[in-house]
Amino acid sequence: MAPVTRVLCPVDFSDASRHALDHAVMIAGWFRSHLTVMHVRHPAFVAEPPILFAEIADTEADTLDDVAARLETWLGPVRAAGIACDVLAVDGNNPAARIVEAVTHVGADLVVMGTHGRRGFERLLLGSVAERVVRTAPCPVVTVPPPSVTTSALPFKRIVCAVDFSESSINAVHFARTLAHESNSTLTLVHVLEWPMENEALAMFDMTAYRDAVQKDAEERLAALAADPEYGPKRPATRLVTGKPYAQILAFAAEDKADIVVLGVHGRNPIDMMLFGSTTNQVIRQATCPVLTLRQ
Repeated sequence: MAPVTRVLCPVDFSDASRHALDHAVMIAGWFRSHLTVMHVRHPAFVAEPPILFAEIADTEADTLDDVAARLETWLGPVRAAGIACDVLAVDGNNPAARIVEAVTHVGADLVVMGTHGRRGFERLLLGSVAERVVRTAPCPVVTVPPPSVTTSALPFKRIVCAVDFSESSINAVHFARTLAHESNSTLTLVHVLEWPMENEALAMFDMTAYRDAVQKDAEERLAALAADPEYGPKRPATRLVTGKPYAQILAFAAEDKADIVVLGVHGRNPIDMMLFGSTTNQVIRQATCPVLTLRQ
């Protein structure tokens, strides 16, 4: 995996984004990365979905110089800790698009951003800034739940990486391995088996033999991933569970007291993801710890 040399952390001056900044600072420190803290100023009365008026920060009346000065205030302790950092203040009524543009502009290898934890119809219809960034950013993205629901702790000690053996999830394993090394954390690789519903059409097949074969194959592939010599002497644990993937990932993360979940993203089209959700979206929406996602 390529080294993380620059971390981009978008903030909106909320408690949720300050919480995300704590995570960005920690990660930048581990990788000895440069940190850019960004704010997108929305012109008043021009906000469009998925930004709700309740979410608009009190920076619309400020100039971009004022916004930059507020960002610099947030970065005071970061500089005192010896982490190289700078600020980026821009205008735009589509924050997700401006954040993705900034990834290329500053050469970010990782985005760390907070989520506001909205649920229900507005999330289904409008999505969220974080989810749009996850779908479109050309680099990995860490989404951090607000402090009011977070159950994880800093620094990371337990990492869970969900694996479905696709190219994107193998890339996620590589990133999780590097993160575990830098943070001196334990790593568990989890694969979820989701069985088809039993029905008359399947009655002619020996489903028990089929399931046994699939389970054996998954166990062997997990063992092969864990045996990679790149891990050195500290190899990951493996876990095979059965059920709905997002539900089982969330359940295992809670059981293992995970400090971060790592997932590969398959890049489904926006309509599918908005209307039906995805494993990634469901985990991001419901997780009580940060979620790191990598697109294929």
